Amino acid sequence: MRKRFEVQYELGTTPIEKIVIPKSRDELPPVIKALQYIYITPEINEQVFNLLESKIEIKKTGRTGTTLWEILVLGVVRLTLDANYDRLEDMANHHKLIRDLLGVNTFDGTGKHYPLQTIKDNISLLDEQVIEHINEIVVKTGHNL
Repeated sequence: MRKRFEVQYELGTTPIEKIVIPKSRDELPPVIKALQYIYITPEINEQVFNLLESKIEIKKTGRTGTTLWEILVLGVVRLTLDANYDRLEDMANHHKLIRDLLGVNTFDGTGKHYPLQTIKDNISLLDEQVIEHINEIVVKTGHNL
């Protein structure tokens, strides 16, 4: 059973809209800011998740799987950093800013763990066309601002 994202935050989780993104010349903070914008802007959020739902099978029953939001965040981070799955697994489990964006408890270290095979199986569901289409949605919105 795959969801768009977790509606109820765990205790110790920073709400995604309240994440403070540092100013940096690294390529990751602007991407995290864009993902945060997707999450908090209802019009874009709806378009992006409708697109993801059309490309990724969503079962209504069964165990809870990786959310569409987690797949999107990890897939975009992987493409942005040109990271292999081992680096992505390390970042998903140990990089505070990415874990905050994933909606994982980073307060006491008891938050969700992302096994390597789970990351491989889920991130491979995103193809280049989906990412390009999401990019078009975000760029179009940016031009309208």
